[in-house]
Amino acid sequence: MSLAFLRTVAFRNLLDAETDLRGKDIFLIGENGQGKSNFLEALYFCSYASSFRGNKDKELVRTGEKDCSASLSIRDTIYSNISVTFKDQKKIITLDGKRIEDRKELLSVAPAIIFCHEDMEFVTGSPERRRWFFDQTRSLWDSLYLEDLRKYRYVLKNRNALFRGEGRLDSQTSATLDVLDPQLARYGLELTAKRRETAREFSAVFEPLYGEITGLTGIGVDYQPSWKEENFEAVISHLSEKRERDASMGLSLSGPHRDRYIFTKAGEEFSAKASTGQRRLLALLLRIAQAKVFTDKTGRKPVLLLDDVLLELDGEKRRKFLLVMPEYEQAFYTFLPGEPYETYKKSDTIVYYMQSGQIRQKF
Repeated sequence: MSLAFLRTVAFRNLLDAETDLRGKDIFLIGENGQGKSNFLEALYFCSYASSFRGNKDKELVRTGEKDCSASLSIRDTIYSNISVTFKDQKKIITLDGKRIEDRKELLSVAPAIIFCHEDMEFVTGSPERRRWFFDQTRSLWDSLYLEDLRKYRYVLKNRNALFRGEGRLDSQTSATLDVLDPQLARYGLELTAKRRETAREFSAVFEPLYGEITGLTGIGVDYQPSWKEENFEAVISHLSEKRERDASMGLSLSGPHRDRYIFTKAGEEFSAKASTGQRRLLALLLRIAQAKVFTDKTGRKPVLLLDDVLLELDGEKRRKFLLVMPEYEQAFYTFLPGEPYETYKKSDTIVYYMQSGQIRQKF
């Protein structure tokens, strides 16, 4: 699968236009605020029907407009067009003109891996952000995992609703929990087993990557599940024992929504002691490992979206980073005009220049 054309309408500050993407490597050159990241966001929006910056859909609409859209023409796949439109406060997703109701269907069409500054949150941010990263990693090639995750969250939401405002258990609440807890345990154990497997496989790819770039060995990913119990009956017993505590707190205090992923070195937490440079590199290599695992599992190559990722690396680390780049179908890079992007340019690289939301091949 490769991308052929991108068309945007009222998307961010981008001028309404169709852009030729028929190249393996595409460079977007421009000063800050000219639309480079917005262009990558439009590509990502077509891949996931969401923003990699965490923006709400309405924030993607150009100032003064009500609706926006982004569409991709794609090649070498069963589909030829993806379109995502935000109109009348609703999102409309179509594949070859046929509307789809669940955006998870996009995951198998045009998978993209984004490298951006926000990735630092996977290293320095909350446990929730790390869970999000590894959930996305697994979902890229396991749609059943995404289904289990959704079912678990639905049951968890209903369970927490029982506790909210009560602060105590009555017979009716206990009877409802007798129905919900087996569901929570079943879906939760499925997630736990797959998360443990994902962390093990991911770490096997990630550790040698980090070592090759930095010379530091033994950097891995440690998955720490909230439930220490590993079978259905034990989890049911745990949930029953903790009901009074959960009721008094007004929410469920254990389960996969409380799982943690820790970056370790020789068994000890690494990210808390790492320098800023080491953390930044850690975030970049997480995405490389994500792309490599995706290819290992599916045999497919992703589209890479690299938003100023080389800017904060010194020359030697840039060189090594490019050497360990994963296999890819296409790669889109953003650069400031003063960066040595000519150094990385190949004979067939397409170079676009961006100014005030307009994309050109020459200034």
